[in-house]
Amino acid sequence: MTQYNMGKILVTGGAGYIGSHTVVELQQQGFEVIIIDNLSNSHAGVVDRIAEITGIRPEFHRFDLIDWKETKAFFESHRDLSGIIHFAAFKAVGESVEDPLRYYRNNLDSLINILQGMKDYKVKNLVFSSSCTVYGQPDSLPVKETSPIKEAWSPYGNTKQMSEQILRFSVGTYGLKTIALRYFNPTGAHESALIGELPIGIPNNLVPFITQTAIGKREFLRVFGSDYDTPDGTAIRDYIHVVDLAKAHIVAVNRMISGGTKSDFEIFNLGTGNGFSVLEVIRSFEKVSGKKLNYRIVERRSGDIEKVWADTSLANGELGWKSEKSIDEMMLSAWNWELALAKSSAKK
Repeated sequence: MTQYNMGKILVTGGAGYIGSHTVVELQQQGFEVIIIDNLSNSHAGVVDRIAEITGIRPEFHRFDLIDWKETKAFFESHRDLSGIIHFAAFKAVGESVEDPLRYYRNNLDSLINILQGMKDYKVKNLVFSSSCTVYGQPDSLPVKETSPIKEAWSPYGNTKQMSEQILRFSVGTYGLKTIALRYFNPTGAHESALIGELPIGIPNNLVPFITQTAIGKREFLRVFGSDYDTPDGTAIRDYIHVVDLAKAHIVAVNRMISGGTKSDFEIFNLGTGNGFSVLEVIRSFEKVSGKKLNYRIVERRSGDIEKVWADTSLANGELGWKSEKSIDEMMLSAWNWELALAKSSAKK
């Protein structure tokens, strides 16, 4: 029988991209993990792949967290949670611009139901999946946690801003503790190539679009805008390897369980502290894969900001966490994942 010595953690959205990598890291650190996922942008087979990596199959529940009746029933039957990591949310900037109400309903109602469950069933600790989109287009770079929260450039970014406000006003009142982790741009895949970013339909993020174009699933890659105020005219982001990101969640969970938090609501940036343009990412991919990428410059995309990268000194100093993997390692792992997917499809 598997021995869990670190506690029981609920991971919402645990079959998703960042969630699945975090489940792996949690299990490898001795946590018992329970996943809730409605599979709206993920696959049930991911649970099998997690088990293949760790040797432990996490408990899995498929339902939608905006359904309070189902959410309440879950909390009723799981009264021994040490904490929750809340990933479950829609996350595509462009899609949120096209259908804002869908994003507000999903992202806010699910959080409110989780908080209600925590309040009613006395679960104290929450790690919240936030985003650098809360900063909008910053006045100065790199972005610090104390940088002003600017007007959101997309409904997605606005849901993250609103979620943080809901948490800020709720945690102290209900005796909860929350760490909000503001991600920059997660990419890459697990070294096993068993899990990675697997968008349903057309990818919204740059790197899976790159790998799908390189392998022939997409005819060409669209680069949105070449007239930004950046060295090569393309937008700049702070890309972080998903495994580095996952490890930060384990640090945050341990910080709360051990009583190491310094306030009820803490915020940390998670990035590398370096910005890479779209063309620099493409060049890195071409270098590590040996593949020439077919791309075209098109008009800017609504909701996209020009440039952003993190000041990670607070997370480095306070959490003792630091990203380790380079942009080339991110691109190579993403390519290995794409190749593994193609090999798996060929067998079917």
